[in-house]
Amino acid sequence: MAERLFGRFGGRGQRTSAKSFPVTLGEEEWRRRLSAAQYHVLREHGTERAGSSPLDKQYGAGVYLCAGCGQPLFASDTKFNSGTGWPSFWAPLDGAVGTETDRSFFMTRTEVHCGRCGGHLGHVFDDGPAPSGERYCMNGASLDFQPGEKPSENVSGDTEPKS
Repeated sequence: MAERLFGRFGGRGQRTSAKSFPVTLGEEEWRRRLSAAQYHVLREHGTERAGSSPLDKQYGAGVYLCAGCGQPLFASDTKFNSGTGWPSFWAPLDGAVGTETDRSFFMTRTEVHCGRCGGHLGHVFDDGPAPSGERYCMNGASLDFQPGEKPSENVSGDTEPKS
């Protein structure tokens, strides 16, 4: 009931963006490719419970990828412990993400989405550490971690969506 109430008065639920993305799939294909939690976050603009993702405490070297399409999003050397319970970064990889205004839940925030598939990742706030002063507060369900990898120069790549 609460989800219906919030959906009616400011929640986002499923929505279609006016933007087009290089990777576009039908909703049924997304449902087949993603877990229920990933689908809720990436496609329905949901938020996972704080502290529920093991990626919040992951501090090894590697790259964080979009769980929907495999796009490299964040390098591990930009990750920091924000104390919020969500994986946080002070900067994304160049060209990896996009942003748009989110006016859900009676507030205005800046939503962060994958630049390749448009999947909802989280939000960015202006209370992060130097050098950027930004905190990209991401849902762990929207990310995959590849240990030991370094981001390639071409973050938009030509890879197929992960299956």
